[in-house]
Amino acid sequence: MTVLTIPDLAGKAVLITGASSGIGEALARAFAAQGALVGLHYNSNAEAAHAIARDIEAAGGSVVLVKAEAASSEAMAEAVAHAAATFGRLDGVINNAGSMIARVLYEEMTDEHYDKVMDVNARSVIATTQAAVPHLKRQGGFVINTTSVAARTGGTAGSGVYGSSKAFVGAVTKGMALEFGKYNIRVNAVAPGVITTPFQDKYALPGQLDQVAGNVPLKRTGTPQDCVGAYLFLASESLSGYITGQTIDINGGQFMP
Repeated sequence: MTVLTIPDLAGKAVLITGASSGIGEALARAFAAQGALVGLHYNSNAEAAHAIARDIEAAGGSVVLVKAEAASSEAMAEAVAHAAATFGRLDGVINNAGSMIARVLYEEMTDEHYDKVMDVNARSVIATTQAAVPHLKRQGGFVINTTSVAARTGGTAGSGVYGSSKAFVGAVTKGMALEFGKYNIRVNAVAPGVITTPFQDKYALPGQLDQVAGNVPLKRTGTPQDCVGAYLFLASESLSGYITGQTIDINGGQFMP
């Protein structure tokens, strides 16, 4: 896939959470290719994160690795501070880290499972953005949150609380857009559908990917690369400078809100 050059992204410092695989990896590579300074956040997948960083540097890009537990507000605040200090600025945050943790039916929900899902998917968005706002206020900037088609549909068997956590992120996106507009900080979201990533390898139900591929209008599941353009668009002031509080759905027509 050929991505056009977006001049106003060059030199911008962007922290991308959950960037060691899947959509986050594709975003790290794409923003680096645009000349952005990339803060590549990861937690447990150190080997993959370092490999991505080496590829970016070999291609002439700028990247700093940031290890932190996404569910910890303190750790994510430190991650933001490290990226901003390394680059001398911070222009954008992409809150992409997330997990289903496990498929658990609402009937079988425990407080422990609820807390794990909400901490990594919901609390992390608030904590990371809150830490980033003082940096973004200096020159204006952007926040892009990754939600999910599950936020629109309620999810599938056992993924309900995951979908609910992503619906929370959708509402947070609007609330932050209302609050941060006065600082010239735009806050938007991207809602991927069924994208072929390690996430789906781990959590998809038997036959789910084939079923989606057969039923969506575009007759296939998505790829991380399918998602890249929406994030680049929302990050660019020249392309989306009057867009805030919005969610772009990328699901091949699986769900049309």
